[in-house]
Amino acid sequence: MLFPALLCACSFAEAQENPRQPKETIRVGVDRVNVGVIVTDSRGHFVDGLRREDFRLFDDGAEQPLTGFAAIEEPAQVLLLIEAGPAVYLLESGHVQAAIALLDGLSREDHVAVVRYADAPTVLLDFTTDQQAVFAAFGQLRFNLGFGSLNLSTSVSTVLDWIASAQGKKTIVLLSTGVDTSPSNEEAALMRKLKVSDVRLLAISLTGGLDNPQPSKNRKKPPVAIENKAAQQFEEAGRFLRQLAEATGGRAYFPANTSEFNSVYSEIAQLVRHEYSLAFAPPALDGQVHSIKVQVVAPQTQMPNGQSAAYRIDHRQAYLAARRQVVGLTSRQNLRGQRR
Repeated sequence: MLFPALLCACSFAEAQENPRQPKETIRVGVDRVNVGVIVTDSRGHFVDGLRREDFRLFDDGAEQPLTGFAAIEEPAQVLLLIEAGPAVYLLESGHVQAAIALLDGLSREDHVAVVRYADAPTVLLDFTTDQQAVFAAFGQLRFNLGFGSLNLSTSVSTVLDWIASAQGKKTIVLLSTGVDTSPSNEEAALMRKLKVSDVRLLAISLTGGLDNPQPSKNRKKPPVAIENKAAQQFEEAGRFLRQLAEATGGRAYFPANTSEFNSVYSEIAQLVRHEYSLAFAPPALDGQVHSIKVQVVAPQTQMPNGQSAAYRIDHRQAYLAARRQVVGLTSRQNLRGQRR
């Protein structure tokens, strides 16, 4: 998927003036950064058949040659991170049905884990291909009522740490309202972590049922001031979900009804299994965060009106370069000082 492979090699430099001088050992980081790229057409379908020469990749604005290329279709590792706090308490039945519908859209070969979160994440099921076990895990969901802790940022950050060492393509599918009560500094820290992570995050907003509740004769219409405040909160929450997803090369979805949910699940089933894997050698081993930009230069799809529709390209935004290290290097000046 998006895995940067950090490989270390040792280069040995020998002193030419004195053959008996101790060898100088220099450790040089030889890096290979992998970038998973999803390319879809105007209908949201994955674009097959692209070649290495159809892609251009830029590191901090400077184009880099590709050292590796592959079109990948393989079982995915999908972690369902499901909000289980007071914000969605009244949506419990629809909430679980949404998770089940998403599971139905995945392949039986995909590995699925289930984690609930409110104030902190709780693992309900580790990665498995047993869909019956996943259904059973949904039955363990408990929706907290009576307190407002909904620590989205800290929960996502913790989950990233849990799956950091897992191999293969990793995707977090976040079912959430986007409401976050984490400490203020956690949001910025999470964004930094997501940008250099090898995990793709796909966010599904659950505010549709809250923002557009079913009409009821017995339900009183809330005051306008409360409605306006709720609308503002939903807008901010949606913006945050978009930021989380885009930082990883993922997407955020805002379905409002069953039909839209089904369309979302169909698209997600494609995205978690298909991608193009590009690789390049970073131009600088400086220990800094570098931005990544990928372009597709292949002919694009034609619309019925004869116009071309631009591809949508999703990929990670950045990577953390390794830092060149020198270990055990002894200068001739230091040797002379020791002899004295």
